[in-house]
Amino acid sequence: MLKGIITKGVGGFYEVLCDDNTTYTCKVRGVYRKDGGITPLPGDIVTFKVLDEKDREGHIEEIKERRNYFNRPPVANIDQLVIVIAVESPNPDFMLVDKLIITCMSKNIRPLLVINKTDLDKSNGAEEIASSYRSTGFPIIYLNKFEKDKYEDLHRELTGHITAFAGQSGVGKSTILNIVMDNWLMDTGEVSDKIKRGRHTTRHVQLFKLDEGGFIVDTPGFSSFSINDIEHDELENMYPEFEPAIGYCRFKGCSHTCEPDCAVRELVSEGKLDERRYNRYVELYRQLKENFDNRYKR
Repeated sequence: MLKGIITKGVGGFYEVLCDDNTTYTCKVRGVYRKDGGITPLPGDIVTFKVLDEKDREGHIEEIKERRNYFNRPPVANIDQLVIVIAVESPNPDFMLVDKLIITCMSKNIRPLLVINKTDLDKSNGAEEIASSYRSTGFPIIYLNKFEKDKYEDLHRELTGHITAFAGQSGVGKSTILNIVMDNWLMDTGEVSDKIKRGRHTTRHVQLFKLDEGGFIVDTPGFSSFSINDIEHDELENMYPEFEPAIGYCRFKGCSHTCEPDCAVRELVSEGKLDERRYNRYVELYRQLKENFDNRYKR
């Protein structure tokens, strides 16, 4: 039995990459499906039996326990999400960024913030964006298409991770991905064909191996995600900058939205937490609380 990672799945066939960089085309054992096994996804770690060594064909026997998974896009075991924010064109959607961070925190994924199009920054917009998230402790990288040396910082952060990209339409995700693919993917014919296409037109999720370790998840995008599976009283745990204050509020079970002697609100008043991000927390908390209160109403 061999072990590998699924890099692509189309029409019931799965490309499985082994540690020695050999790729096998595998199907799932019929008995596995009959027993109610889960559907394999790109990013899954699997064991498989070789059926034909010459043609590199096999049967997937087992899917290892997942770190996480998404239905849209269908992918498993992401451990890093690059959240791309443009300085302008389009203007930043901070609520979307916050929701993506919450998704990361709930699924044990490391967020990496990329502030893109810094060449368009005429009014210190990049620093304003960074100041909103600096207290989270997440890495922040500044990029633009003219200063290619800035991409070396991104390359270092991508190495060793299985990384996907997310953000508003138009923020520059495709440009960033194409530069990464052109410079730091392992040199294979398949990759060469892909990066020649000029534009990002992916319809299927696919993983590409980086030259120094790790994978880039090439995906049509995070077209659907929701934070509604998070309870309102769990939301505080999705904000790492709240951690120094958790447990120091006057009231046990403090929502950090309106209670007196709230340690989180005190950090905001002292300028240690970004007030705009805190206000979005309050809005999200109230939405989740309303969903909770109305869960049995028709």
